[in-house]
Amino acid sequence: MDDERGTVRSARAGVSSTPPHRARLPRCRRPVGELMRARALGRDDRLVGLTFDDGYADFARSAVPILQTYGFGATAYVVADLLGRDNDWDTEGPRRKLLTVQEVTELAAAGWEICSHGLGHQALPGLSAEDLAVQTQESRRLLEEAVGGPVAGFCYPYGAVDLPAALAVRDAGYDYACAIAHSPVTGRYAPPRCYVGDRDGAWRLRTNKKGRPRLRDAVTELRRSRRERRP
Repeated sequence: MDDERGTVRSARAGVSSTPPHRARLPRCRRPVGELMRARALGRDDRLVGLTFDDGYADFARSAVPILQTYGFGATAYVVADLLGRDNDWDTEGPRRKLLTVQEVTELAAAGWEICSHGLGHQALPGLSAEDLAVQTQESRRLLEEAVGGPVAGFCYPYGAVDLPAALAVRDAGYDYACAIAHSPVTGRYAPPRCYVGDRDGAWRLRTNKKGRPRLRDAVTELRRSRRERRP
C-alpha cells in the first residue's frame, strides 16, 4: 500500500472463510458506499471504513486474505487506464504491479467495492473543464465495463481537490468522492481520511487516529457555520 492509503468511517462487513488469493474471493459488503448512506441517516457513529488507493496488486494477494480473516470489507480505488501495468507516475519510488482487469473483475464479482482513482494518476486541480470531464467520466466508464455494474465512488489522486474537481465528480454521476485532508470543499464529494501506515499499532490508532478526525470534523463544522452566517 502507499502513502495515500487511509480510512474513513464505514460499516463493518461480514466476509466468508474462503481461501485467499487464487481461490474464490470472499463475499464482501461495500463499506464506503454503506458509510455514506449511514452518515446521511446520522447512523455512522463508531463505524470504520478501510480504503486502499492506487490499485496495487498486493491488495488482492495480501490485504484481502487478512481482511477476510477479521471479517472486514474494503474499498479499492484503481487507476482505470493503468490496470495490469505499474505505478509509473511515481518516478522516485520502486516499480510496483497494479491489479489487472481480470483481478478487478473478480474482486467486484466477490462484492469488494471497486471505485475510480481517475486516469493516469493525475492531480485534478488546475485541469480544464474538458479534462476534468474526461478524468471523471471516462475512468468511470472503463471501470463499469470491467466490474459489470455501476461505480459509485471516486478518490482524488494525491488527495488533491478543489471546487471545480469536486463539481466534475458530482456531475459525472458519482455518489461520493474521497480526499485526504480537510479543505474548503469538505463534504460528500471530499470527506477527509486518516492515513494508516506500518507504524500504526493499536496504541497509535487509539490515541492519534481516533481523536484527531473528531477534532477536525468539529473544526470543519464550525467553519461551515461561520460561512453560512456571513451576510
